[in-house]
Amino acid sequence: MTTSTSGAPPLPAHPDPQLDAVLGSELPHELSYALGGPFHLLMPDRFDTNSTAFKHELTEAGVQGQVYYAKKANKAAVWMDRCAVSGTGVDVASAGELRDALGHGVRGEDVVVTGPAKAEGLLRVAVLHGCLIAVDARDELERVIDQAQAAARPARVLLRRLPPAQPHSRFGLDDRELTSALARCAEAGDAVVMEGFSFHLSGYDTQARGELAAELIDLCLKARVLGLRADRISIGGGFAVDYTAAEHWERFLREQGPHHYHAGKSFTASDFYPYHSPAPGPAALRAILTTDGLAGRLREAGVMLLLEPGRALLDRAGCTVFRVQGVKDRPGYGIVTVDGSSLSLSEQWFNSEYLPDPVLLPAEATPGEPYAACVGGATCLESDMVTWRKVRFRARPAVGDLLVYPNTAGYQMDSNESPFHELPLPRKVVLDTAGGTTRWRFDRPPLA
Repeated sequence: MTTSTSGAPPLPAHPDPQLDAVLGSELPHELSYALGGPFHLLMPDRFDTNSTAFKHELTEAGVQGQVYYAKKANKAAVWMDRCAVSGTGVDVASAGELRDALGHGVRGEDVVVTGPAKAEGLLRVAVLHGCLIAVDARDELERVIDQAQAAARPARVLLRRLPPAQPHSRFGLDDRELTSALARCAEAGDAVVMEGFSFHLSGYDTQARGELAAELIDLCLKARVLGLRADRISIGGGFAVDYTAAEHWERFLREQGPHHYHAGKSFTASDFYPYHSPAPGPAALRAILTTDGLAGRLREAGVMLLLEPGRALLDRAGCTVFRVQGVKDRPGYGIVTVDGSSLSLSEQWFNSEYLPDPVLLPAEATPGEPYAACVGGATCLESDMVTWRKVRFRARPAVGDLLVYPNTAGYQMDSNESPFHELPLPRKVVLDTAGGTTRWRFDRPPLA
């Protein structure tokens, strides 16, 4: 056997005592045995905590606002249940997502419908249920008006602004289109309630997001001259999650290279999500609200602030568990094969790598030397690598051990899942730790 101690620079997730207590119990091994495949653990109390933290920032700034959970980040039913109870809104972009939100008790008035070139069926249901629709194109506005007239009830709309700093974005209306759309909203009379503006801005730059929000306030004031309501703006998502400490992240970016990856795979810093953020989640909202006095401008203009976080509401709200099926030694490192595939961690969709280090949970407590290994999936594809980099484990993994990928609830669990090879899709297991006792249940599937 080859003993391996080299590996990529360590990138541990932030300490999480609540999750550690669960992982230190027999529950993960019992679930792995019972399910016969990989699974996701969900911690819904974290979703509540994150949502409350965003709302607290709005209250502290004296700004009226609404938080919408971006449903695309994770389609588990438990998040819809939490939104329905707490009054947190939901951001959807398909008829299936809208149906699922409504079916779990989220009110139509608490749903914002985004996405490009929306299907007619989606627009029809959105109008009937009083959802807020982010109109992305001039022809889409006409289709919304048609649906409103057919339903004999007004459509609630936001007009999405093409960001001047991202003129090649496929989302939003340019200046000419926006002028035409405003005139059409005024002409449409009772068929449309034009409630304001939104934008789709890529990246995590809080300064840029705050500056563009200020432009939308000005647009609201101009729209009111036309007799339009224009009393709210949406700044979308883009609230980063802080997965690891600054010193670990900076060292990783500084030192990582092809020799740290299986088959000499090469990544650049720009390939990776920014796994450390100095102003994550609610702190990013605070920074946006303080950009050029944005909070004061919102209050003065009587404009409500809408936001659509996804990943940030799921911070530390779940992890992904694989069972080791085999280990083989190669010069200087090993190859671990697990009972799932790279499609169960969706960063591979972006030709990237999910970077927080997986945690080894041995089936039996046996001593061993440190061991570096990459992690492959159970399919017959050479490229099916769950983790390309050579992770430093405290001991050589063995068949029956578990690998736990931390903090995967945001986008990683189901954005790219596939039953390729007829491998089972990872089940979602909801944990309830109230009262000091850990109980679990399966998450309900999306409503058909």
